[in-house]
Amino acid sequence: MKIDIITVLPQLLESPFQHSILKRAIEKKIVEVNLINLRDYAVDKHKQVDDYAFGGGAGMVMMIEPIANCIAALKKNCNYDEVIYMTPDGETLNQQTSNYLSTLGNIIILCGHYKGVDERVREHFITREISIGDYVLSGGELAAAVVCDSVIRLIPGVLSDETSALTDSFQDDLLAPPVYTRPAEYNGWKIPEILLSGHNEKIDQWRLEKSLERTKTRRPDLYTKHQP
Repeated sequence: MKIDIITVLPQLLESPFQHSILKRAIEKKIVEVNLINLRDYAVDKHKQVDDYAFGGGAGMVMMIEPIANCIAALKKNCNYDEVIYMTPDGETLNQQTSNYLSTLGNIIILCGHYKGVDERVREHFITREISIGDYVLSGGELAAAVVCDSVIRLIPGVLSDETSALTDSFQDDLLAPPVYTRPAEYNGWKIPEILLSGHNEKIDQWRLEKSLERTKTRRPDLYTKHQP
């Protein structure tokens, strides 16, 4: 999978891809992540990529020309399945979206900044708009890192135990059940006896019951999907 991230702050995105699971995925060449500096495609010597909004108002707007030039240059060398714009008013990222994106070959992620991008960018270049929540960040870089993390970990070969991702919360519209590890007793607090039984079928049933219980309590909106 190839992910090209267009940003005005590439340095801000370097760290997430230099550690842990994402780093190993890149080193194993399972995924290729490129940080594209939008200022390299500016139309003047000052590397300007933003300007005042027509009609007035506070804040600057990312210009269409640098973005159009950048996307055109990238598309000369690659066909992309999606061109994603990170924006607070996009569709809220969920597990199903991450599952879908993990099946693609090549994507572009455009990080918003300032007061956003010229609307013509969204109308003519963007194929999908994604938000990571109902709040506003200083830019789309951190949101893009969240999307990449949620997607890359699902690609076959990235996790040492590929079944791990399949049991994550939200994969089946249920929250994950409680988990425990050694010691089996600490400070008088014992783990559920069923987990020590060695009876896999009963353990699976217990986990399902706990998933339903936790989902009903914490996310009743998801729980209703499991009612007849």
